[in-house]
Amino acid sequence: MNIRHIFLTFKNELNPIKMKTRVILFCLALIFSGTQVFAQLSKAEKKEWKKKAKEFKANPEALKSLTEEKQVADNTVSTQTTQIKQLQSQVSDKDAKIAELNDQISRMRGELTSVRAELAALKEAPPVNSMDFSKGVVFKVQVGAFKNKDLSKYFENNPNFGGEVKEGEPQKITIGIFRDYWEADTFKKYMRDMGVKDAWIVPYKDGQRVEIKDVLEGVVAEKAEAAEKPAP
Repeated sequence: MNIRHIFLTFKNELNPIKMKTRVILFCLALIFSGTQVFAQLSKAEKKEWKKKAKEFKANPEALKSLTEEKQVADNTVSTQTTQIKQLQSQVSDKDAKIAELNDQISRMRGELTSVRAELAALKEAPPVNSMDFSKGVVFKVQVGAFKNKDLSKYFENNPNFGGEVKEGEPQKITIGIFRDYWEADTFKKYMRDMGVKDAWIVPYKDGQRVEIKDVLEGVVAEKAEAAEKPAP
């Protein structure tokens, strides 16, 4: 049985008690107030209530008993009224708690919707794994092209050493692999300082060699971003 049901039950129980109290008060008013009460009644009602008033006047014990019953009824009404107020307070507290929980549910639904949207976006365009150099744009430093040297057996499982083998063309050898163009450029300068005068940067996109102009926009953006960073 929930609080609302208990509350309604108490209200229903109070109705007959209040009715009985009204009857007692009316009878007492007939005995002690006289014509003012009778002015509000029809002739038949006046006659009936005059009869009852005479019975109580002639029988003080019955009047005493009725008065005591009224006192008991008043006490019952007072007690149950207090209980009803307490139940009303509990109902109000529960309603507030329900409203709070509904707000939490609404926020959680909103967060869930955002997470689902993010997951959908990730499925459409998954992030590039920085260690997976077969995806996205990377830069390598070519150190030479050789006709009479075959180093292709060293390419496999050596991501920092590689090259291109095409029939009828010199074998192109690259060292290093970088996501950042400017790191590749620094490495290229080191190689030239070491005596590799033909060292230069070659870009790859999704595993395929491309022209530098095809990735130039990203290179320029990286340089601008580096320039905006505050000096350490």
